[in-house]
Amino acid sequence: MQVWPGEAYPLGATYDGAGTNFAVFSEAADRVELCLLHDDGSETAIELRESDAFVRHAYVPGIMPGQRYGFRVHGPYAPERGLRCNSAKLLLDPYARAISGSIRWGEEVYGYHFDDPDRRNDLDSAPHTMTSVVVNPYFDWGDDRRPRTEYHHTVIYEAHVKGLTMKHPGLPEELRGTYAALAHPAIIEHLTELGVTALELMPVHQFVNDHRLVDMGLNNYWGYNTIGFFAPHNAYASWGDRGQQVLEFKSAVKALHEAGIEVILDVVYNHTAEGNHLGPTLSFKGLDNSRYYRLTDDPRYYMDTTGTGNSLLMRSPHVLQLIMDSLRYWVTDMHVDGFRFDLAATLARQFHEVDRLSSFFDLVQQDPVVSQVKLIAEPWDVGEGGYQVGNFPPLWTEWNGKYRDTVRDLWRGEQRTLAEFASRLTGSSDLYQDDGRRPLASINFVTCHDGFPLHDLVAYNDKHNEANGEDNRDGESHNRSWNCGVEGETDDPDVLRLRARQMRNFIATLMLSQGVPMISHGDEFARTQGGNNNAYCQDNELAWVEWPEEDEDSEGGPSRELLAFTRAMVWLRRNHPVLRRRRFFHGRPVEGTHDDLSDIAWFTPDGREMTQRDWDSAQASALTVFLNGNAISEPGARGERITDDSFLLMFNASPKPLEFVIPVNHGRQWEVVVDTALPDGVPSDTGPKVQAGDRLTLTDRSMTVLQRPV
Repeated sequence: MQVWPGEAYPLGATYDGAGTNFAVFSEAADRVELCLLHDDGSETAIELRESDAFVRHAYVPGIMPGQRYGFRVHGPYAPERGLRCNSAKLLLDPYARAISGSIRWGEEVYGYHFDDPDRRNDLDSAPHTMTSVVVNPYFDWGDDRRPRTEYHHTVIYEAHVKGLTMKHPGLPEELRGTYAALAHPAIIEHLTELGVTALELMPVHQFVNDHRLVDMGLNNYWGYNTIGFFAPHNAYASWGDRGQQVLEFKSAVKALHEAGIEVILDVVYNHTAEGNHLGPTLSFKGLDNSRYYRLTDDPRYYMDTTGTGNSLLMRSPHVLQLIMDSLRYWVTDMHVDGFRFDLAATLARQFHEVDRLSSFFDLVQQDPVVSQVKLIAEPWDVGEGGYQVGNFPPLWTEWNGKYRDTVRDLWRGEQRTLAEFASRLTGSSDLYQDDGRRPLASINFVTCHDGFPLHDLVAYNDKHNEANGEDNRDGESHNRSWNCGVEGETDDPDVLRLRARQMRNFIATLMLSQGVPMISHGDEFARTQGGNNNAYCQDNELAWVEWPEEDEDSEGGPSRELLAFTRAMVWLRRNHPVLRRRRFFHGRPVEGTHDDLSDIAWFTPDGREMTQRDWDSAQASALTVFLNGNAISEPGARGERITDDSFLLMFNASPKPLEFVIPVNHGRQWEVVVDTALPDGVPSDTGPKVQAGDRLTLTDRSMTVLQRPV
C-alpha cells in the first residue's frame, strides 16, 4: 500500500476522487497509527510519520468512501498528569464525517480496570467500539437555496427525528424514525399547514448510548451525549451507516428547503460522551486529554459545569478550531440554517466565569459563514453563575426561560406576576434592550423537550419519572404546572374542559407575544408523556408523538380541535405585523404615524388605564392590552410605512368569570377573533361585533382577542 506525506489541513479524512488524506491533532502522542479496518475484523496500521504543529498526516491513494478507520495513539498514560494515551484503544476521528456501528459496552472500551481504576487497561477496544468512515463529499444540491427567513417571520418547531416520525400513520414502516421521514410529504405537509418556518432538530450529531442506561435496558433518546461533531447520527439513517447517513440527511435538508422550511440543529459543544475520569476512552480522551478537556487542579479529574462528567476546554485553540470547523461544515456542506447551543453558558467559560468577551464569541462574531446563520443560546449551565438569560452578545438570540416561567405562573394563578408578564408579552425589553438587541432576541416557549409537554403541564402537579429507574429523583421538581384539580388522567368533563382551555391559553399567549415563538413537537395535538418530565432515556411510545387519527376528536386526548386552533393562531400571527414587531414598543404615540394614540396601552378589566397600584396589586390577574396597528415604528423592506389592524388582548387568569369593558377612545367597533373559552377557540365565520364601552364576560382562565381593521 502506497502512503504519501499528505497535508496537515483539513483535519479528518478528505476524499478527493483518487484517495484520501488523513490528518489528526495530538500533542501528547509519541506516535500515531492510522488503522484501516476490514470487514473480516482485521486492520492495516499505517504510522503517520509526517507532523506539522502536532498534526499527524498522510495521504493514502485508493482509499475510497465507505472505508472504516480509526487511530491508535502511542504515548504516556499518566492520569496524574492529565495524560491518558493508550494504543490498545481504537479512537474515533474527531473530524469523522460519518461513524459506523455502536458501542458494545465492556471493560475493553475503558482505559482502566473496573476492579482497579489506577491500573491501565490494555484490552483491545476495536471489536467493541464505533469506527470512523471516509465519506464522499459530493452531492447534487441542484438549485437548493436557504430560505433565510427573517426572525420576525420565524416560527420554530422543536422536534426529535425519531420521536416526531416513529408513529406517523402516513409514513412507510421502513422510513419511520429516520432522516428520510423528515423529507416525506406527510411530515412536510403537516409543518407547512401549521405555519412552521424552521425545524429545530434535537441532537443529530453522532451520540452514544450511555453504558449505565444500556445496562438498565434504556437508551439515550434525546442524544445530548455527542462523540462526533461532524457526523450525522447513524441510527437515524434508513439504509446504511457507511456514509449513507450523510446523503440521507442532505436529502432531508434539500426537501425541507424546497418547502421553505429552515433546518436548525440543537448542538452540544459543551461536553462529550467520554464522561469523567471513570468514563470510556473513545476519542478525545485518548488523543490528547489535557488539550480537549477542562481538568481540575488535580489533573486526574474533570471540571464539570454541564452535569455530564466533563466540559470541553474553551481556551484551547484546538477545541475552538474543532467547534468552528464543525459549525462551518454543517453550514457549507450540509446546508443547515442555524444552531441552538445546548448549555451555551459553558462555551463562554474561557477560564472559570461566564465571560461575554470569551474567545468563542469573538470567533463567531467575525466568522463570515457562522455569523450569518441563526444562533440561538440555551443561556445557562449547571456551573456557578451559569444562569445568563439576557446576557449573551448582540448577535445571539436566546431561549427565554423567564418567558416560560412567567407565562406558566400567570395561567396557574400565581400572585404578583402581572407586571413581569407584561414585559414578557412585549418582548422582554428588560433583558434585551440595553445591549441594542430587539424583541426578536427572545425565543419564546412554554414547553420544550425538557420538562412536561403541553398536555402534562395542565394535567400534573408533580413529576412521575419512575420509568427512568432513578426512583423519581431525576428531573425538575418545580414545574410551575397545575393539574386543574385532578392528578393525571381523568374522565371528569369539567376538568377536561378546563385543561383544554388552559392549553389554548398557552398556545394563544405564545403566538400573541412579541419575540420568536417555538412550539414543541406534538403540543399542537396535546402530546402526553404520562407525567414524565425527563424523558431523555425513553426511546419508546412514552416519548414518541402519538399522531391523531383522522376521525379522532376527543377533548381529553390528542385533539384535532387543538391542532386547528394552533394553526389558526400561527397564521393570525403571520398575517399581522403588529403581533411580530421588530422594535420594542414606545408606550407613546409614534412620530410620523399620524395617530395620536400610543402604540401600546394597558387597561384594567373595567376599562381604566393601568396605574402603578394596579400593577403592584398581589391579586391582579387580568388585564387588557391595546396594540395599535397604525403606530408601527419600523419601516418595511423598502422603507415604506407598515400599517396593520389593531388588536385588544384580554387576559382573565383569575379563577372566576370577569366582566371586561371595551376601552373607549381606542376604536369604535371590534370583532371577536379568538375566544379560548370556545371548544375550537376561534369563532366560526365572522365573530361577534362589540362596541367601545360594551361589556364582555370572560370565562375564568380564558382570553379573548378583538380585532379592528386599519
